Amino acid sequence: METITIQERFLALPTTAISDATGGHTNVDASIKPLSDHFKIAGRVVTVRLPDGENGAVLEAISKAEKGDILVIDAKGNRNRAVAGDFVVSLAKGVGIQGFVVDGVIRDIAAIRELDFPVFALGTTVAAGNKHGGGAVGVPISIGGVAIHPGDFVIGDIDGVIVVPQTDLEKVVEAAEEKLAKDMAREREALGDGEASIRAYLAKVLAK
Repeated sequence: METITIQERFLALPTTAISDATGGHTNVDASIKPLSDHFKIAGRVVTVRLPDGENGAVLEAISKAEKGDILVIDAKGNRNRAVAGDFVVSLAKGVGIQGFVVDGVIRDIAAIRELDFPVFALGTTVAAGNKHGGGAVGVPISIGGVAIHPGDFVIGDIDGVIVVPQTDLEKVVEAAEEKLAKDMAREREALGDGEASIRAYLAKVLAK
């Protein structure tokens, strides 16, 4: 029997269930959004810390990442200069990187959507980033109000982005799976027979 990896288990879960499992304490600020609604990511983090307006260290991170990794880029919330465009995204996709999560902006949004490469960011800009140096890869960072360390997991979909510390992966994925199962059971109970089951469910809940 084939073993399902923890990455596959997280990919099968909505971020809402994971947020419920974590108590919402590691939810990234909602301003960091997917560039397309269908983007979904879950995987190990490779961290990138950039000086304001810089993007040179992104290429270093791409060279060090393994297949399925996700680059999480602390660009200090800079909205003026992009951390990447379609060429850099093509490099990342070509070596098997799963996606980017950026506390900053990207550019060439139409081409990136055409590449179907998941990017979660503050938005877009027309200006390229500088390459004067000073960035760092594989260091602790913070994005969207959440601290992230190399090796942590990040999960993202249309509802938002969540960080799960590597020490809590099994505990969180189990709790999220249990929460999703309970939610599905509740839906079956409440919605399974139309209005009759809805009224019965409401009566039961309101009687508590």
